[in-house]
Amino acid sequence: MSIPRATARLQLHKDFTFDQAAEVLPYYASLGISHIYASPILTARSGSTHGYDIVDPTRINPELGGEEGFRRFVARIRAAGMGLILDIVPNHMGVGPENPWWQHVLEWGQGSPYARWFDIDWHPADETLQGKVMAPFLGQPYGDVLAAGDIKLQFDATRGKFFAAYYSHRFPIGPAGYAGVLRSAGSDSLISAIAAFEEGRDENGGISQQNADMGFGQLREAGRTPEGAAAIEAAIGAYDATTPQGLNALHALLEQQHYRLAWWRCAADGINWRRFFEVTDLAGVRVEQDDVFEATHALIFRLYTEGLIDGVRIDHVDGLADPGAYCRKLRRRLQALTSQRPPELPPAPAYIIVEKILANNEHLRENWEIDGTSGYDFMDRVGALLHDPAGAAPLSALWTELTGQDKDFHAEVREARRQLLANNLAGEFEAASRALHAVARTDLRTRDFSLGAIRRVFHELLVHFPVYRTYADSNGRDDLDQEVIDRALEQARHSVDRTEGPLLDVIARWLGGDAPRDSANPRVRNLHQRAITRFQQLTPPLAAKSVEDTAFYRYGRLLSRNEVGSDPEQFSVDVNEFHEGNKIRATRFPSSMLATATHDHKRGEDVRTRLSVLSELPEEWAKRVREWMHMNAPLRSSATSDNGADPSTAPHPADELMLYQMLAGAWPIGLDPNDSDGVAQFAERIERWQTKALREAKQVSDWVLPNEEYEAACKRFLYAVLKAGPGNSFLSQLVAWVNHITPAGAAKSLTQSVLRMTSPGMPDLYQGTDFWDFSLVDPDNRRPVDYAARTQALSAADKNITDIAGWQSGAIKQAIIRHTLQLRAREQDLFARGTYLALQIEGTAARHVMGFARQMQERTAIVIAAHRPATLMGGSAGPVIPVDAWQDTMLLFPAAASSTWMDIYTGRTIKVESGKLRLGEALASLPVAVLVPA
Repeated sequence: MSIPRATARLQLHKDFTFDQAAEVLPYYASLGISHIYASPILTARSGSTHGYDIVDPTRINPELGGEEGFRRFVARIRAAGMGLILDIVPNHMGVGPENPWWQHVLEWGQGSPYARWFDIDWHPADETLQGKVMAPFLGQPYGDVLAAGDIKLQFDATRGKFFAAYYSHRFPIGPAGYAGVLRSAGSDSLISAIAAFEEGRDENGGISQQNADMGFGQLREAGRTPEGAAAIEAAIGAYDATTPQGLNALHALLEQQHYRLAWWRCAADGINWRRFFEVTDLAGVRVEQDDVFEATHALIFRLYTEGLIDGVRIDHVDGLADPGAYCRKLRRRLQALTSQRPPELPPAPAYIIVEKILANNEHLRENWEIDGTSGYDFMDRVGALLHDPAGAAPLSALWTELTGQDKDFHAEVREARRQLLANNLAGEFEAASRALHAVARTDLRTRDFSLGAIRRVFHELLVHFPVYRTYADSNGRDDLDQEVIDRALEQARHSVDRTEGPLLDVIARWLGGDAPRDSANPRVRNLHQRAITRFQQLTPPLAAKSVEDTAFYRYGRLLSRNEVGSDPEQFSVDVNEFHEGNKIRATRFPSSMLATATHDHKRGEDVRTRLSVLSELPEEWAKRVREWMHMNAPLRSSATSDNGADPSTAPHPADELMLYQMLAGAWPIGLDPNDSDGVAQFAERIERWQTKALREAKQVSDWVLPNEEYEAACKRFLYAVLKAGPGNSFLSQLVAWVNHITPAGAAKSLTQSVLRMTSPGMPDLYQGTDFWDFSLVDPDNRRPVDYAARTQALSAADKNITDIAGWQSGAIKQAIIRHTLQLRAREQDLFARGTYLALQIEGTAARHVMGFARQMQERTAIVIAAHRPATLMGGSAGPVIPVDAWQDTMLLFPAAASSTWMDIYTGRTIKVESGKLRLGEALASLPVAVLVPA
């Protein structure tokens, strides 16, 4: 039960709780799912819609139903014969008043036992932050917020504690300042509390936890009496910032704290603690420390020991200081607990996968002792397979012609990285640069390298860095990392001043070329290791932000290739390359997850497959787009661009071209252009995508300072082109084009689904994608799922797929998934451990189809899938290729294979003659077939 056969990913939140999720378990069991794969369930920030902002890892989220609800959920899972894989978040936690560990750090500073649990630099270059945590949560500069009276001293009577309140934020007042606050009241009722806070101070004026607890208790008691409550109110009144005296007093009090309140815009330059990417309310956790690891995983270990979970998916593994060491440690801990699990559960090892973005030709480390990735790599490979390489050049030319932009994708990434290092991630870049400078100062041969020179050279190395990160440790880096560094150095040499070229090689040595353990000086070893860690925890957010959250929204040759885990510069892969990837996975990570949709995808899997059809019809698409841009020119309007530059026409050509792709790719099947309500709902979804796209691109607008005028102009254009009714010729043309490409897109979707379920690995089904998935970027891809419709379709389905009638509903996709997963259930060993054999195709239409066999002893399954079907389909009204389009195309069967086969989808018996199968016969009813011996 621990190693899944197939998973279904569910997004849990307060509106889809454990009890509600339990209601859909029978549906997934009937579909053929073996394990539920749940989003994080530990206590997250109130109202969290995703669960990745955990504030208390010691409790199950009460908004989901708490531990009682979780146990009911697991009982239903077990009753359905399924298991549970849990998404865990070891890299970061949500900060704020709901996180007791973070609040304790703010209250006690370096004296808190949790002070080293978060990745805080207590001695940064900024002297105002010595021994303090930057708290960049103010909406305006500190002085303005203070003068406006928005920061207020308040008292929590239930805890006996003071705190500074700023809207929903609560910043605790350190105990060392309590005596001064209480004396301002001048009341005898607070004498005992004052004494408690004054006694036993150390030489630095610090107060012990014991004395502080006594003082808090005295204040709780005082607050229960009218006199004490009045005295506390009087004390608070002395810090009322609406008066000059109160403002000065409050400022002086805040300056004494272990944090420094700051404007949120200060975070990019000055933050002195590691964040998740650039999200200032998610703080990095030092899980590499044993005590932190145990504390943050204690509940996970208990759930595993009790048999309530069967494995984990590790979120953002590249954010950790040492991902490999973490994974091996987690594997050992779970292995040690296996013997304590309930005896009725199979003794299989825990299933462990990681969220990991792999670049082209990058392979997952085999020494991490994990089962694989969460599937972005497969999503990229199968998506690229569906694209016709012949479309790359004409679509590139169209992009350049209409937008005037001639940069390739990698050039856009480099430009984005420069912008991010200068702005969004400036603080992290500065911290890493200073860590390198500290290493330079330890050696007489390098101490003359200035911080400025290191910044310049290190900057160029980061700009050209080709992967998410390296994995050097105290032993230095391995050969794989050396290849990465060599590639980065080769590119960076072209952009650094030639006089500073030698420094590139020195920095490369510091970053793992020289093993930190080789130094005899412990201080040097620590500085060296810290520099490596700073570097390796900087490159992942830089890669993600520059690629997925910036360049993806700037470069729009074909948006179906702008997906998490993909490199849009690689337009397609051929069949042989896809086969080779499958063979490697079968050998190295046979249980790795296979995904085609996730909670983080930019476009739903069927938006991508429909858009991939444009790669097969680039000339037709170019003709349509040119006509549309000319037709809609009067709808454009003047707007200020670049946050204040000269007025220009909105939307810009690049934004308009990407909008047309989204309209064509996401238009719901069957939506009538005269349906005002339906079109309006679609427009609202596209508007949310468009706003996010404009801000993520960080060119005309951004999240920091949105260009409301330009965004409004783009919104007007969007609603104008989508105005429902017979008078809108563009809308009728758009729908006609959508109807033209939708059958081919649906055929590719069925191919994508079958390849996900039959390729080496373990298939994952993201919630809702068992029907057509035309979702957009989050939060659109996390919308509620209509399980009633899916349950009804499943119960009404025939045993075999006899025709494609009603394919528009998505039920045909569900039927394909059900038949394939049920085959996997019957032939578990075949798909889990069977060999992978690529099959040859010959004939006129050979480039439009692929095939392979899964074999184990006497068992064989043959998989056949059309992957570039558009030009074969002609005017087909559904996802089927006309029989005569295949002409003489044949699939060559494995030697000694049976001559009589059955298609698991249609139930048809198929004869193979002389080791060859006519594709026109095999794919007569569907664009896919899975054959088993009859």
